[in-house]
Amino acid sequence: MKDKQISAYAGSYEFKMPKLGESITEAAIITWFKNVGDTIEQDEMLLEVATDKVDSEVPSTVSGVVEEIRFKANDVIKIGETIAIIKTDGNVSTSKKASNKSAVTSSAVEASQKQKTKKKRQIIPDAVEESQAQSFSVSNSNQFFSPLVVSIAKKHHISFEELARIPATGKEGRLRKSDVFQYIEEGRPFKFAQPVTKDPTAYRIPQLTFDKGKGKVIEMDRMRQMIADHMVYSKHTSPHVTAYVEADLTNMVKWRNANKKAFEEKYGERLTFTPLFVEAVAKAVKDFPNINASVDGKNIIVKDDINIGMATALPSGNLIVPVVKNADTKDLVSLATDVNALAEKARENNLKADDIQGSSFTISNVGTFGSVMGTPIINQPEVAILALGIIKKRPEVIETENGDDIAIRSMMYLSLSFDHRVVDGFLGGSFVRRVADYFEQFDVERTI
Repeated sequence: MKDKQISAYAGSYEFKMPKLGESITEAAIITWFKNVGDTIEQDEMLLEVATDKVDSEVPSTVSGVVEEIRFKANDVIKIGETIAIIKTDGNVSTSKKASNKSAVTSSAVEASQKQKTKKKRQIIPDAVEESQAQSFSVSNSNQFFSPLVVSIAKKHHISFEELARIPATGKEGRLRKSDVFQYIEEGRPFKFAQPVTKDPTAYRIPQLTFDKGKGKVIEMDRMRQMIADHMVYSKHTSPHVTAYVEADLTNMVKWRNANKKAFEEKYGERLTFTPLFVEAVAKAVKDFPNINASVDGKNIIVKDDINIGMATALPSGNLIVPVVKNADTKDLVSLATDVNALAEKARENNLKADDIQGSSFTISNVGTFGSVMGTPIINQPEVAILALGIIKKRPEVIETENGDDIAIRSMMYLSLSFDHRVVDGFLGGSFVRRVADYFEQFDVERTI
């Protein structure tokens, strides 16, 4: 790639958090490989970061001496934010992929406040005065506002009480600049909101003290904490409804058992059930495109690409969702290749950020663990997730030319959890039934 010259101020180079994958806006620092004063060469690893569920080592884009490290381990940094200063000869050569292509964002102001003690709670005035443009906690919500948010509120004459009502999407419930601007674009719906009189008959969450028992205490690792956060967020965001159907997979099972050896000999790829499932789901998604969507405020975004995520267990016991991109455009060989490669990367903890980004619909094969069926939690920001139960042989009544008969069939339960904000029962039920139809109508004469 053609290099370009980037001038550094006073012989120092601002090393910024690089872009680590599509749609990733922030990353957490795991560890620094260099300390202040250490010499580093171009392409030598400077630090390790985590994005959602994938850890990545980040190399230096210049050679020099580490002059300043602005953040420590576990800090969450925005993409494009300066995280270190490297002293160079004053003029550095770096590729177009260098991390400084993103400008320093205003979130640096918030990051600089992380180590400061929150101001003592104070009475909320009707509006933000200029003299109060500082970090503070709202007394009735215990929400922390950064100086940047306070400045925006002052400019738009937004009171602290109104700020406290704005839905926050930042870490630990922090109100972000984008949250405030989104609220303003929506017409400030809480501008004239009055205190709500509590309904004495309404349900409230009781404050109870539980005996959690005694035993071995195991601290959640970082991935488990993120999974927990994502699951709680998903249940809080999407009203979950689950629809169930039963499918007869006898033809698919017979075909796969008869062809798996020849398939591997011909293409060098194992033929599991997963690529067959992905193929059928992709067809059904194409038939019902509104299931391939996400919610953005009051808008529904129907995705152009059909990218099927497949929940996969890691050696640690945690789950991750690698993605088969453009599944509807691939034949069975390509699907098997992608599925096997992603599964192997997951087992070896070698998944990259791009491997888990861009999913538009997710399947979870709970049958792998022997489960008959499941009620999966939606993988945000998607609007549905499909759980596939164990394939189990049992006697079933089937219709034949000579009337009803009892035969041994390979049966499976499918359960679709969907977001009832945008997916109604007709769409959800029709979609999962269509998937089952594709399973049942599998062509046993199909050639490999």
